[in-house]
Parts: sequence; C-alpha cells; structure tokens
Amino acid sequence: MIKRRDTLNFKIGSVGIGSKYPISIQSMTNTDTRNAEKTLAQIKELSSNGCEIIRVAVPDDIAATSLKKICMESPIPVIADIHFDYKLALKAMENGVHALRINPGNIGSELKVKEVVESAKYYDIPIRIGVNAGSLEKGLLEKYGVTPEAMIESALYHINLLERQNFNKIKISLKSSNVPLMIDTYKKIANQIPYPLHIGVTEAGTMKGGTIKSSIGIGALLSDGIGDTIRVSLTGNPLLELPVAKQILVSLGLKKQGVEIISCPTCGRTEIDLEYLANEVEKYTANMKENLKIAVMGCVVNGPGEAKEADLGIAGGKGQGLIFKKGEIIAKVKEDELLSTLYKEIEDMRRCFKNENE
Repeated sequence: MIKRRDTLNFKIGSVGIGSKYPISIQSMTNTDTRNAEKTLAQIKELSSNGCEIIRVAVPDDIAATSLKKICMESPIPVIADIHFDYKLALKAMENGVHALRINPGNIGSELKVKEVVESAKYYDIPIRIGVNAGSLEKGLLEKYGVTPEAMIESALYHINLLERQNFNKIKISLKSSNVPLMIDTYKKIANQIPYPLHIGVTEAGTMKGGTIKSSIGIGALLSDGIGDTIRVSLTGNPLLELPVAKQILVSLGLKKQGVEIISCPTCGRTEIDLEYLANEVEKYTANMKENLKIAVMGCVVNGPGEAKEADLGIAGGKGQGLIFKKGEIIAKVKEDELLSTLYKEIEDMRRCFKNENE
C-alpha cells in the first residue's frame, strides 16, 4: 500500500486536489481555444475517456473570451494556461475558469501579481505554478545550469510571490523531458513545500517512447507517494494519453475504478492468437468503471494459477480454452467461443456490482 505525501487540500471545480483526494488525470486540448465548439467537442471526448481536469491554451483576448462558453459547457474543470499577460488571467477568471496555470514572476510587476491573486481569491480559484527545465530564467541557468537546484529555486521564487499575498491554493509542477532530472527535482522539492504536485515528463515524445518515459518518471514518483495530479504528455491526439495515465494508476493500486488486464508474453506452448484476444478484451473493457482484474493467458499449463488473483480470465489451448473465475475453472469452450463467453461473465459480474451498490 502506497502512503502518499501529506499536502494542503483544495478543489479545482468539482475535483479534489491533494493527499486526501484520489490522484486525478489531466490533459490539455490541442484545438484552437478561440474555436469554442471544436474545443468543447474535444474536451467532451477526453472526459468520456477518463480525463478529469483539462487545460487550455489562452494566447490572446479572443481565446480568453471563448472561455466563457467553454467553461459553461465543459463536463470537467478547465484550467487556463497563461503566459506573460496578466490581463488574460483576469479575463479568464471572469469567464469562469476553475484554475490558472501561470508563473507569477512572468506576468509583470508585483502589483500585477497582486491583482491576479486578489481575483483568484474572489473567484476561489487555485493557481498552478509550472516550472519547465526548458524555459528556466537566465540567471538560474548561469548559476546552476539545468539542475534540480535551478528548477526548485525558480519554483520557490514564484511560490513566494503568491505567499506574500497570503495565497496558498497553489499546485506546483517541475517538468523536464529528462526523466532522472524530473524525478530528482520532484523528490527534493516534496520535502520543502506543503503544496500538491502535478507530475509528468514534459515533451515525452511519441506513443512508444513517450509511454515508456512517462511510465518510468510518473511511476517512480507515485510509488514513493509523490504526486496529486498527473499528465502523460504524448505527441499527437491527447486521447492517446489517457489509457497510459489510467494504467499507471491502476498498476500501482492508486486507481480503484477501471479494468486491469493481465496477459502473458506468449511462448512456444501458445497455440491460440493471444495477441488478438488480449487486444479485443482491452478494447471491450476500455471504458468500464468497475474495479475488475481480467487475465488473458496463452496456455492451460499454469494460466489459471499465475492469474489466480484475477476476477475472471481465459487460458487458451489448441482450438479450445478455459474460462476461470477467481482462479477456479468454470467452463471449457471452443476457441471461437472464448471471447463471447468471457464477455458474458464480465457482464454478469458487472450486474452483481451494480446490484450491490443499489
């Protein structure tokens, strides 16, 4: 059982942030925020696939104006991503955003910071300070280079600007595309501040490489109890990020809702198309909310035994296979009936869950 680091707790819209709440999955739209309809369509699709908080870019006044419709119709809390222009932050809050992502030191004088903070207090809006290894202040780069010390000093500077205004609804991110740097930085700052941490490997790359880097970086921190919201940053459609993020949480026992698939790597004993079966089961269960563990094993030699902790599973043989439940064999069927029989058992178990909760 992973013991999470204690933090301050607050809410972004309806989503709780901090150690007393579940770790939430975040993503970012790649649509033009000025196009409210297109942005909302993507947000709704992301939400239906497990995204719990969404961030949108706000590059100009037209985008800030568009936020009014987006925030009113979004099914999940919206974070406005603001750089340099404090007036965009003010307008975003007026138009209903649930949080800001800014670096206070980059939006002008302390009077401007104060104005943003006063508005955040009025609307009860948290602020995420986002430090990125690729955009550190010149003085810190000259002093430290690209190191945890440089990133932490940058974060503490921005935090201090907000704390001086008696503001503490703060979330911090310290991202890097360098996985060891990212892990080291988060571990060091976790002992210095009480604020929730948003974690991720920024610019992680494409689906293959980015999934590996994100799983290592995010997983290493979560296993140490560090992290309160996560984002898997992959090049392309943000929908690709969500299954990876969910699986990281499920694998560490940090997400109670959702299906975990166990499948063996195949070997010389495998006499069925296990890859096809595993992929079909994964697709069938992708959006299920129930806490289920399902095994797809390649042979009957040790399939049920290796997956005895699974709620349901199949183990294939030549032209046939076994259906098992909690490690006990409940049926022997033809190969072409494996999936349909498994699906029936899954639905029966889901109905039981539903009846228990009513």
